[in-house]
Amino acid sequence: MPSEVALLESRTLRADHLGRVDVLEKVKALQLLPDGLHVTTEGVAQYFVVHRDAVHSVVKRHREELSSNGMTTLSGDDLRVDDVAKTATSSDSSPESYPQGRWHLRVFTRRAVLNIAMLLRDSEVARCVRTYLLDAEEDARTVIASDPRYDGLDLRVTNLEGSMAQIGPALQELGPVLRRMSVRLEAMDHRMAAMDRRLEVVDGRLEGVDRRLEAVDHRIESVDHRLESAGRRLESVDRRLDATNHVVGALSVRLTDLSEDVADIQRRLPHPPHPPHPRRKRRR
Repeated sequence: MPSEVALLESRTLRADHLGRVDVLEKVKALQLLPDGLHVTTEGVAQYFVVHRDAVHSVVKRHREELSSNGMTTLSGDDLRVDDVAKTATSSDSSPESYPQGRWHLRVFTRRAVLNIAMLLRDSEVARCVRTYLLDAEEDARTVIASDPRYDGLDLRVTNLEGSMAQIGPALQELGPVLRRMSVRLEAMDHRMAAMDRRLEVVDGRLEGVDRRLEAVDHRIESVDHRLESAGRRLESVDRRLDATNHVVGALSVRLTDLSEDVADIQRRLPHPPHPPHPRRKRRR
């Protein structure tokens, strides 16, 4: 069984126990951020009942190891996505809080907090976590060694833990990528919503154009009806003019016939006698 000192000194031994993040909640409640995944520097210090400078010192000495196990610094869009700006602001209002900026915040996953528990020397809570880890490991080994049903299971569990230790960092690396994807998707949603609003406005305008075109169609239909009526009237006038022309032609023929008859009658009548000339009176 490895000793607590070996756990403090060996990164390899610490890596073998990083899958037991459930130990943290069994020792003490851990105050997580609203995203349910991360803890601030102040939250880690409160969990281990130490000054924040002690956490900062551990981070300074083991930055690479903690970063590989989930410690990260959020800023910009990532900070707004994780909804921790409010937490950072509230921590700044406390005179004992670590002065985190509004636009950047260091956070830890459960795995990183368990990593700190295996590095922090001057914390009774961290010592309890390490003891719980070592005792649980010893109990498991005792049970496995005394039960023949678990022959070869220890090696399989060790291999499984090693595989999980490799999968964990990969999943943690996916976290920022997923957050950025979420930000982009939200931006895309906003753009789609704006596009929908614009399309609604365009639809309204098109409906207005359709109504105007319908009104124009009605007017054109009315003009067509009027033109058809005028055409019918012109046809009626043409027919009347044709009839009038026929009547006038017939009258002309009749008048011609009458004039010829009158001339013929005048030729047949005898000439009237000439009236006598009046005599002139002689002057005396």
